[in-house]
Formats: sequence, C-alpha cells, structure tokens
Amino acid sequence: MTSCSNKNKKAELIVHNARIYTVNESFTIAEAMVIDNGKIIAIGPENEIKNRHSAHQYLDAQKRAIFPGFIDAHCHFYGYANTLQELDLVGVKSFDELLHKAKEFQKNNKFEWLLGFGWDQNLWADKHFPNKNILDSLFPTIPVYLTRIDGHAALVNQKALDLAKVDKNTSIDGGFIETQNGKLTGIVLDNAMDIFKQIIPNKTKEQIILSLIEAEKNLLANGITTIDEAGINKIQIELLEELHNTKKLKIKVYAMISAEEDLLDYYLKKGPFKTERLHVNSFKFYSDGALGSRGACLLQPYSDITDKEEYGLIIHPKDYYEKYAALIFEKGFQMNTHCIGDSANRMILNIYKNTLKKSNDRRWRIEHAQIVDQQDIETFGAYNIIPSVQPTHATSDMDWALQRLGNERITNAYAYKNLMKQNGMIALGTDFPIENINPFYTFYAAVVRKNLKGEPNKGFQTENKLSKEEALRGMTIWAAISNFEENEKGSLEVGKTADFVILNQDIMNINESLIPKTKVLYTFINGEKVFESKQ
Repeated sequence: MTSCSNKNKKAELIVHNARIYTVNESFTIAEAMVIDNGKIIAIGPENEIKNRHSAHQYLDAQKRAIFPGFIDAHCHFYGYANTLQELDLVGVKSFDELLHKAKEFQKNNKFEWLLGFGWDQNLWADKHFPNKNILDSLFPTIPVYLTRIDGHAALVNQKALDLAKVDKNTSIDGGFIETQNGKLTGIVLDNAMDIFKQIIPNKTKEQIILSLIEAEKNLLANGITTIDEAGINKIQIELLEELHNTKKLKIKVYAMISAEEDLLDYYLKKGPFKTERLHVNSFKFYSDGALGSRGACLLQPYSDITDKEEYGLIIHPKDYYEKYAALIFEKGFQMNTHCIGDSANRMILNIYKNTLKKSNDRRWRIEHAQIVDQQDIETFGAYNIIPSVQPTHATSDMDWALQRLGNERITNAYAYKNLMKQNGMIALGTDFPIENINPFYTFYAAVVRKNLKGEPNKGFQTENKLSKEEALRGMTIWAAISNFEENEKGSLEVGKTADFVILNQDIMNINESLIPKTKVLYTFINGEKVFESKQ
C-alpha cells in the first residue's frame, strides 16, 4: 500500500541511472534518488526507486558520478568578488610583468585608485619584496594598492602613503611598515594594511551586488553549494540575507563574523542565527600573518633570514584572545582562528584548551593549522578542536616553505593526515581568492600532494596525503560538521537537502593526473538546478 501511495503521489524530480556517492557513514553508493520540496525523500537501487516512486521530471545521469554539493570550508566570497573588478596579478612571473599589467589596466579603466591582487615574489627570479620606486614614477598622481597573494601584505606607492599619512616613523601594533636605509619601500604587512583599506573609496551597493552575482556563477559552475565566508561585517551579512530573500543569490553561506570590537559587541548580544541559506554562528580571529610574507609567528627564527632573528608577528596581545574566547564560549558561538606559525598555533590552542577545559562539542576551529609543533598536535584531539585546512596551500608553498622553515620544521607543516587523525575528521577549503576556487584542485592536492604540473614526481610529504574518501568527506560531510550542519547537508541521505553535483568523470575512479581536469555538468541546491554546463 505504501508503494502504491508513493507511486501515485508524484515527486518533483527523480535522478536515476547514476553512480551516487552518498558519503553517508558507510559510504554507500546508490543508483537513484527522489527529490521533493528541496529534500531527498528516497535513495537507493534504480529498480526499487522507479518501482515505488514517480516524478514530474526525470534526470538520466547516464551512469555519471554524483556527489554531495561541495562545501568550501574556508574562503573569502566578498574578497573574490572584489578581485573580479581589480587588476589580476596571480601568477605574474616578475616585477616587470606586474608593472606592465598595471600600466595596461589603468590605461583601460581610469579608476580613482589602482587596486590589484595576487602578486607573489616567490615566483620571481628576485624573491625579495618589490620596491615602490618605479610605481611612484609611473603613477605619481594615482594611489596604488596591490595586495600580495596571501592577503597579508601589500605594495603601495607614495601617493597612497601620502593619502594615508604614513611616513617612516609610523608604527602599527600587529603590523609592519618596511623601510630600507631610512626610506619607505611601499611594503606594508597585516594590521598596517588597514590604514589604506579605510581610505580606499567604497564600491556602490549596486557594484557589490553585481560582483557577488558574477562570483556566484563561477562557484556554482565548480559545484560549490555552500561557502564558509571567513570574516565579514554586519553590512555584508545583511546584504547576503537580502540577496537570499530576493532570490538573487542561491549559494548557502556559513558566515564567520570578523572579530572587530564593534562586531563582537553587537553579535555577542544578538546571538547566533540561521535562515534557510545563511548561518551566522562564529567569529573569525587572526592570530598571525602569512608564511609567504614572513608574518607567520614561529617558535624559532625564520631559516632564510641570516642577518637577524625574525619570528613573525602576533596580531593582538594574548589577553585579547583570552578575553573574547571566554565571552564567545559563554554566548554559544564558535571561535575560528587563523593560525599559520607554530608559535601562533600553540598560543591559540592553549587558549582554546583553557577555555574549553575538557572534551566538548563546541567545534572550535583552527583555520589553516599550517605549522603545528609535534607536542601541540594532540591538543586538537583532546579538546575536539577542528583543523580547517586548504590542501592547495601545501602545493603552492612547497617550493619555498623549506627555505622559510628548514629541514626539521617543515615536517610539522601541512600535516593534514596527522591533523585528521586527531578527531577522525578534517575540514577542507580553498581560501579563495588566495587559491583557485576549483574544488578538484583541492581534492588533487589532498590525495596526490602535487601541483598542477605534476610536481614533485613522488609528491610532497606524501605521508600526510589523504585518501580519496577522506578528501571527499573533508569537502562535504566533515565540512558540514565543522559548521554544525551535518543534519541537513554534506551527504545524500533521506531528509537532507538536495544539494548535489553531477560530474563528467568519477574522481574516485580515474587516473590521478585527470582529477584537475574534472568538469561539473550540473549543480543543484535544494533540488533546484542552478548550473548546467553548455558543453
């Protein structure tokens, strides 16, 4: 009788003739699923599903692989959207190439400020930070602000320095303004960047909306259905809610509130809240800078600086983090902290430990967990602290990270398998726009530990590579767990939202070299088709 009833009542959609990776607890593979009101109401063998259910629409997957929608556990949606309107410096091979692109960009755009993103001096023959002198001569009247690939350093020209009223005597807590021979070089790190961000003209609301919509199109085309926005403010949160309500944005957002004092005060009083597509439940802190710009705080000096001892920097005093950890714990929020260096990781892990006090289900996260001293790694497991990492950081950094850290310390870096073992899970993301938005690059870097050129031949520190199943879980159900959302997404099971992707090849069963070439054919959110490939 139940079968007859289900057959007579038509569902919205049946997806069949598929290889569906449910990513449930036993990693079951199904052949068909039934979707109604945005949720999965049945999943299983082809014949069983089609005998018991009917639908208004049928989608023949033609034996294609289907996966839960990918969750990017750490990214910068607004930041990525902004870069779509700025000078793209990702991958430039020299300072001369940067200068050429800057001249062409400004000639074609005539913006009030010349803004750019993505340069990395580690890719150049001369790996020293660039100097502003040529920028000053090329752009004497136009302020220039060019952000390094890690987002923790910028190159500015003299016009920008003048507008910001920065000189060689300016000092910033938690930041650094570089000088050489008593003169400003134009390089600013971490908190020193904020001086310039405050005076760069704001984009209009209409410009921001258009850039977010364009950014979303790219994400949906890559099969990303949920993003963990790692640090946004009240205006940005409210705009996302507005765009969701007006159906201009479909992508789901787990929002980390930027840990600024006014935002902390406001949201600690307001408390966590959740809508159908927006979940505001955490605060994003920064403990140190980035390894590439030598802002990461290390226990021992940088190995590639010989004329002095350089340890990096801590953004705020220790008691700042202790104060807010206690308040966040009391108010029921999640605390997510950017930690790159082993000194920063140790400080924040100890603060977490002293606040949490015992095994718990508060799911506080360490974002990046890039270099963790061996004696600190067990703290993750003992206090149920979740490592949230970006596998492509390992393959992007590997060519120069050894010089920064030395032979012994590098073995404690990018140790994803060791981190995963602590709680039996790890959350994976990209950190876009610092890395590419493509989730298949994440998967490839996690399981193969090579860059897109297939280097190094035997992989980078392969003792810390993840299995394919572990990597897939890290991009789906484990990421959902890190967001307190495992009951609604992250796997394809009855009762969960129908967020899924159909791929042109099965990433679980192809030659590893083909993984980065994978394409998304369809992306669905809440059972709605939000992307279809034109191929």
